[in-house]
Amino acid sequence: MTVDALPVPLWIPDEQRARATNLARFAQFVGLQQTDYQSLHRWSVTQLADFWASMWEFGEIIGERGDEALRPGANLADSRFFPNARLNVAENLLARLPTNGPAIVAYTETGRTATLSSDELRSAVASCAAVLRASGVQVGDRVVVVLPNGPEAIIAMLAAASMGAVFASASPDFGVAAVLDRFGQIEPLVLIVCETYMYAGKQIDCRSKLSEIANGLPSVKTRIAVGSFDGLIPDSFEPWIETLAGHVGAALAFNRLPFDHPWYVLFSSGTTGPPKCIVHRCGGVLLMHAKEHRLHCDIRPGDVVTYYTTTGWMMWNWLASVLATGATVVTYDGSPMHPTQHNLFDIADAEQITLLGISAKFIDGIASAGLEVAIHHDLSSLRTICSTGSPLSPHGFDYVYRSIKRDVHLASISGGTDLCGCFVGGVPTLPVFAGEIQAPMLGMAVEFVDDAGGVLGPGDGAGELVCTEPFPSQPLGLWGDKPFGAFGPAYQATYYERFAGWWAHGDFASWTDRGGVVIHGRSDATLNPGGVRIGTADLYRVVDAMPEVAESIAFGQLRDNDVRIVMAVRLNEGFQFDPALANEMKVRIRTALSPRHVPAVIIAVGDLPRTFSGKLVELAVTDAVNGRVVRNRGSIANPEAVDAIAGHPDLG
Repeated sequence: MTVDALPVPLWIPDEQRARATNLARFAQFVGLQQTDYQSLHRWSVTQLADFWASMWEFGEIIGERGDEALRPGANLADSRFFPNARLNVAENLLARLPTNGPAIVAYTETGRTATLSSDELRSAVASCAAVLRASGVQVGDRVVVVLPNGPEAIIAMLAAASMGAVFASASPDFGVAAVLDRFGQIEPLVLIVCETYMYAGKQIDCRSKLSEIANGLPSVKTRIAVGSFDGLIPDSFEPWIETLAGHVGAALAFNRLPFDHPWYVLFSSGTTGPPKCIVHRCGGVLLMHAKEHRLHCDIRPGDVVTYYTTTGWMMWNWLASVLATGATVVTYDGSPMHPTQHNLFDIADAEQITLLGISAKFIDGIASAGLEVAIHHDLSSLRTICSTGSPLSPHGFDYVYRSIKRDVHLASISGGTDLCGCFVGGVPTLPVFAGEIQAPMLGMAVEFVDDAGGVLGPGDGAGELVCTEPFPSQPLGLWGDKPFGAFGPAYQATYYERFAGWWAHGDFASWTDRGGVVIHGRSDATLNPGGVRIGTADLYRVVDAMPEVAESIAFGQLRDNDVRIVMAVRLNEGFQFDPALANEMKVRIRTALSPRHVPAVIIAVGDLPRTFSGKLVELAVTDAVNGRVVRNRGSIANPEAVDAIAGHPDLG
């Protein structure tokens, strides 16, 4: 049994609002009925070349497009979009910056810390690019940063991209091993780090690990440190402000390169092995983000956009691309709960945010706390709330419309690092139903299939999410794969082997009767009691909605030649775990789902293990409780939480 959405929509865009969206304008641009999203989507996946060529024009992509939008390959992975195009992503991101407002506004827990005008941003990028050139950086060299979500990370990325260098980032809360596991594989030439960052009211001093990181990367020739903590940094690092100041007045130049030139290296979470280094192409990610920002999130020139993220999560890359729309980007570094749980909404109020991006866990957390947002903030400018990171529960949907804003487009989106974008997400011209993502995104030929590859429809249950047609932001390849590219053995094994050449994403999902999507969790973390596949997200939707529960994690434990479901919960402050509460959880799961979903054991723990980007690590816990080695523990932010669960007396 699946958790279906409520039959009554929580929000319906009125006709005037729907007609004003970029999506409606795009439908008119390509000559299709503006109110019929299903027809528009069908056209976008059956006429791929026409759709992406139209998106290039509508997205105002700067560059030479060439005369070929799609060159089919020997298989889906080998297809090439715009094979004759040349462009520069930094040129695109800097071409349409706001004229009547700042380009970037920076916040930390202490408040607004910096404002960069469009001219100031362009000047800073030019100076940073001059620094990189002076350091010997050439096309294809790697520039890496360990920085918080602030202007410096965006400036460094744009500077690298302007000259054709490849960029990768990590959050400063990563440990030394986690940074080296990632950057050590790609041999960077330049390393930019921060001296300090702030979290939960504490200034965290990073200086003790800076030299250790740099010394662990022998390829690094230039070391730069951002910030000033009593003016003390290791001698081998150059100070950011003074280094850029030495190149003030440098000319801003853009090196136009092929559509498939690498832009980013993003990294898998790495909790089941060394992090995969996923190489993303310039044109593919730029075009994908242009579609998602303009059509699905309805971002327009003059808007103000923020997403709560770190530089270690692909949503940072997504946020940086917002500059190409002419909107102001607001960055935030720190805890979203400090100094109060209202902090992000205080910023949304102060900056007149039009799109606020947050995680499903954040929504569920403030919902459990009963936070009343609407009565304390003026959110009249807010048109869109995006939610991602994990499936948003029906309770979370209800909370947004009850306690944050009634007239808002709540866009639950789902994709990942592997495509630096989304497969399914928001549609600003369609109703929003609790518990479901509105639709597959344009240009994404999404299906759900059973283990034999049979296509499932509404009412057929959950299956593997696959994409049956090529899309522009398919990775260029996996770093170190030989041969590199679409035919690399690791690349093929990761994405294309399981279902005869279709992209298999690793999500477990189903259709609703309305064409919406319910994500039931990661398919590699599905539970199999009695041979029946159960998505972990279904359990979280029920348990995490309880006021006592802050968050939960479910996993399978081998027992008597079968798998029993175990759930570990972290309670909100002020609540005690006892048999009555555990029984209440089981009753709710049985009632909402089925007897098969009821955990055999529920335990309470002080913390749940997660990656540095905040995702719960179900597979690591599964390995630990079943006596297997937990690989790459350095990629888990709090590995002691894995040990605490595995050593719990009730799991012996």
